[in-house]
Amino acid sequence: LAASDTDSGIIGAELATVVIGGLVSSTFLTLVVVPVLYMIFTVSIPGMFSRIGNLMRRSPSAEVASS
Repeated sequence: LAASDTDSGIIGAELATVVIGGLVSSTFLTLVVVPVLYMIFTVSIPGMFSRIGNLMRRSPSAEVASS
């Protein structure tokens, strides 16, 4: 049974399907998902650090005194 041509052909076809699916998904991740995530993080992270810096520069006592 392990040496018959029909079973090996089925296994080979299934393996080819898995390999092609892996190549397509890795190509999609490399060409689409990674650049999109890079653009999102390069835009949002510098803005996030400036907002945190602004919050850290404010002193709570100055806000209470002005109210």
